[in-house]
Amino acid sequence: MKQIILIIMSLLTFSCSSKAQKQTTDVDTQSDKKILVAYFSCTGTTERVADAIAQAVSGKLYRITPAAAYTSADLNWNNKASRSSVEMADETSRPALGGETLNLQDYDVVFLGYPIWWDLCPRPVNTFLEKYDFSGKTIIPFATSGGSSITGSVKQLRKLYPKIEWQAGRLCNGSAKQAGDWAKQVANAE
Repeated sequence: MKQIILIIMSLLTFSCSSKAQKQTTDVDTQSDKKILVAYFSCTGTTERVADAIAQAVSGKLYRITPAAAYTSADLNWNNKASRSSVEMADETSRPALGGETLNLQDYDVVFLGYPIWWDLCPRPVNTFLEKYDFSGKTIIPFATSGGSSITGSVKQLRKLYPKIEWQAGRLCNGSAKQAGDWAKQVANAE
Protein backbone atom coordinates (compact mmCIF):
# COMPACT_ATOMS: atom_id res chain seq x y z
CA MET A 1 0.00 0.00 0.00
CA LYS A 2 2.84 2.38 0.87
CA GLN A 3 4.42 1.74 -2.52
CA ILE A 4 1.21 2.66 -4.34
CA ILE A 5 0.90 5.91 -2.39
CA LEU A 6 4.56 6.75 -3.09
CA ILE A 7 4.08 6.07 -6.80
CA ILE A 8 0.96 8.27 -6.94
CA MET A 9 2.72 11.08 -5.04
CA SER A 10 5.72 10.83 -7.37
CA LEU A 11 3.49 11.05 -10.43
CA LEU A 12 1.65 14.07 -9.02
CA THR A 13 4.91 15.82 -8.18
CA PHE A 14 6.32 15.17 -11.65
CA SER A 15 3.06 16.33 -13.30
CA CYS A 16 2.94 19.58 -11.30
CA SER A 17 6.58 20.43 -11.93
CA SER A 18 6.26 19.83 -15.68
CA LYS A 19 3.18 22.10 -15.80
CA ALA A 20 5.05 24.83 -13.93
CA GLN A 21 8.00 24.46 -16.30
CA LYS A 22 5.68 24.70 -19.34
CA GLN A 23 4.04 27.87 -17.95
CA THR A 24 7.44 29.50 -17.44
CA THR A 25 8.48 28.56 -20.95
CA ASP A 26 5.25 30.01 -22.43
CA VAL A 27 5.88 33.41 -20.81
CA ASP A 28 9.42 33.54 -22.18
CA THR A 29 8.38 32.60 -25.72
CA GLN A 30 8.82 35.48 -28.17
CA SER A 31 5.84 36.73 -30.13
CA ASP A 32 5.79 35.82 -33.81
CA LYS A 33 4.63 39.37 -34.59
CA LYS A 34 7.03 41.87 -36.13
CA ILE A 35 7.41 44.64 -33.57
CA LEU A 36 8.46 48.28 -33.87
CA VAL A 37 9.25 50.37 -30.80
CA ALA A 38 8.82 54.00 -31.90
CA TYR A 39 9.56 56.67 -29.32
CA PHE A 40 10.01 60.41 -28.84
CA SER A 41 12.48 61.50 -26.17
CA CYS A 42 14.28 64.77 -25.47
CA THR A 43 16.04 64.01 -22.19
CA GLY A 44 16.76 60.30 -22.56
CA THR A 45 14.22 59.06 -20.02
CA THR A 46 11.74 57.68 -22.54
CA GLU A 47 14.62 56.47 -24.71
CA ARG A 48 15.92 54.20 -21.90
CA VAL A 49 12.49 52.65 -21.49
CA ALA A 50 12.06 52.23 -25.27
CA ASP A 51 15.43 50.52 -25.51
CA ALA A 52 14.48 48.06 -22.73
CA ILE A 53 11.17 47.31 -24.44
CA ALA A 54 12.82 46.77 -27.84
CA GLN A 55 15.32 44.36 -26.29
CA ALA A 56 12.62 42.48 -24.38
CA VAL A 57 10.38 41.95 -27.42
CA SER A 58 13.13 41.69 -30.07
CA GLY A 59 11.67 44.76 -31.76
CA LYS A 60 13.22 47.39 -34.01
CA LEU A 61 13.94 50.64 -32.21
CA TYR A 62 12.92 53.83 -34.04
CA ARG A 63 13.43 57.35 -32.71
CA ILE A 64 10.79 59.94 -33.66
CA THR A 65 13.13 62.80 -34.49
CA PRO A 66 11.99 66.40 -34.85
CA ALA A 67 13.54 68.30 -37.76
CA ALA A 68 14.80 70.86 -35.23
CA ALA A 69 16.07 69.38 -31.96
CA TYR A 70 14.64 70.70 -28.70
CA THR A 71 16.97 72.73 -26.49
CA SER A 72 16.70 73.07 -22.71
CA ALA A 73 15.08 76.48 -23.24
CA ASP A 74 12.56 74.90 -25.63
CA LEU A 75 11.54 72.44 -22.91
CA ASN A 76 11.03 75.05 -20.16
CA TRP A 77 7.38 74.44 -19.34
CA ASN A 78 7.40 77.39 -16.89
CA ASN A 79 7.97 79.76 -19.81
CA LYS A 80 4.76 80.23 -21.81
CA ALA A 81 6.84 81.45 -24.76
CA SER A 82 9.04 78.32 -24.89
CA ARG A 83 8.75 76.14 -27.96
CA SER A 84 7.12 73.23 -26.12
CA SER A 85 4.64 75.54 -24.36
CA VAL A 86 3.64 77.21 -27.63
CA GLU A 87 3.27 73.86 -29.42
CA MET A 88 1.20 72.31 -26.65
CA ALA A 89 -1.08 75.36 -26.44
CA ASP A 90 -1.93 74.90 -30.14
CA GLU A 91 -3.88 71.69 -30.78
CA THR A 92 -3.11 71.93 -34.50
CA SER A 93 0.66 72.23 -34.05
CA ARG A 94 2.50 69.51 -35.95
CA PRO A 95 6.27 70.08 -35.80
CA ALA A 96 8.21 68.81 -38.81
CA LEU A 97 10.05 65.54 -38.42
CA GLY A 98 13.51 64.51 -39.56
CA GLY A 99 15.18 61.13 -39.31
CA GLU A 100 14.79 58.03 -41.41
CA THR A 101 11.56 57.08 -43.16
CA LEU A 102 9.81 53.92 -42.01
CA ASN A 103 8.15 51.16 -43.98
CA LEU A 104 5.32 50.29 -41.59
CA GLN A 105 4.27 47.36 -43.78
CA ASP A 106 7.16 45.50 -42.12
CA TYR A 107 5.47 45.59 -38.68
CA ASP A 108 2.36 44.18 -37.01
CA VAL A 109 2.66 45.81 -33.58
CA VAL A 110 3.96 49.27 -32.65
CA PHE A 111 4.90 50.20 -29.11
CA LEU A 112 4.63 54.01 -29.08
CA GLY A 113 6.57 55.84 -26.37
CA TYR A 114 6.65 59.46 -25.30
CA PRO A 115 7.00 61.72 -22.26
CA ILE A 116 3.80 63.26 -20.91
CA TRP A 117 3.60 66.98 -21.73
CA TRP A 118 0.61 68.92 -20.37
CA ASP A 119 -1.18 65.60 -19.75
CA LEU A 120 -0.82 64.71 -23.47
CA CYS A 121 1.70 63.26 -25.88
CA PRO A 122 4.10 65.83 -27.38
CA ARG A 123 3.07 67.27 -30.76
CA PRO A 124 5.87 65.50 -32.71
CA VAL A 125 4.11 62.23 -31.83
CA ASN A 126 0.96 63.57 -33.52
CA THR A 127 3.04 64.41 -36.59
CA PHE A 128 4.37 60.85 -36.60
CA LEU A 129 0.88 59.33 -36.30
CA GLU A 130 -0.39 61.48 -39.17
CA LYS A 131 2.63 60.80 -41.40
CA TYR A 132 2.14 57.01 -41.64
CA ASP A 133 -0.71 54.61 -42.36
CA PHE A 134 -1.36 52.47 -39.29
CA SER A 135 -4.12 50.36 -40.87
CA GLY A 136 -3.98 46.80 -39.59
CA LYS A 137 -1.41 47.67 -36.91
CA THR A 138 -1.86 47.35 -33.17
CA ILE A 139 -0.53 50.37 -31.27
CA ILE A 140 0.48 50.02 -27.62
CA PRO A 141 1.32 53.36 -25.98
CA PHE A 142 3.79 53.76 -23.14
CA ALA A 143 4.91 56.94 -21.46
CA THR A 144 7.18 58.46 -18.84
CA SER A 145 6.21 61.34 -16.61
CA GLY A 146 7.30 63.36 -13.63
CA GLY A 147 3.80 63.52 -12.21
CA SER A 148 1.00 62.81 -14.70
CA SER A 149 -0.67 59.54 -15.60
CA ILE A 150 -0.91 58.18 -19.16
CA THR A 151 -4.73 58.26 -19.08
CA GLY A 152 -5.28 61.76 -20.55
CA SER A 153 -2.84 61.21 -23.38
CA VAL A 154 -4.32 57.85 -24.39
CA LYS A 155 -7.84 59.27 -24.24
CA GLN A 156 -6.77 62.12 -26.56
CA LEU A 157 -4.97 59.73 -28.95
CA ARG A 158 -8.05 57.51 -29.22
CA LYS A 159 -10.19 60.57 -29.91
CA LEU A 160 -7.86 62.04 -32.56
CA TYR A 161 -7.09 58.70 -34.27
CA PRO A 162 -10.19 56.50 -33.94
CA LYS A 163 -9.22 54.28 -36.89
CA ILE A 164 -6.07 53.08 -35.12
CA GLU A 165 -6.36 49.87 -33.10
CA TRP A 166 -5.19 51.03 -29.67
CA GLN A 167 -4.30 48.68 -26.84
CA ALA A 168 -4.14 49.70 -23.18
CA GLY A 169 -1.18 51.93 -22.42
CA ARG A 170 1.18 51.98 -19.49
CA LEU A 171 3.12 54.61 -17.59
CA CYS A 172 6.66 53.24 -17.32
CA ASN A 173 8.23 55.21 -14.48
CA GLY A 174 9.68 52.13 -12.78
CA SER A 175 12.79 50.28 -13.82
CA ALA A 176 13.64 49.52 -17.42
CA LYS A 177 13.40 45.82 -16.52
CA GLN A 178 9.79 46.29 -15.36
CA ALA A 179 8.97 48.01 -18.66
CA GLY A 180 10.59 45.18 -20.60
CA ASP A 181 8.74 42.52 -18.62
CA TRP A 182 5.42 44.32 -19.22
CA ALA A 183 6.12 44.68 -22.95
CA LYS A 184 7.04 41.01 -23.30
CA GLN A 185 3.80 40.01 -21.58
CA VAL A 186 1.73 42.33 -23.80
CA ALA A 187 3.50 41.24 -26.99
CA ASN A 188 2.94 37.56 -26.18
CA ALA A 189 -0.77 38.25 -25.57
CA GLU A 190 -1.11 39.70 -29.08
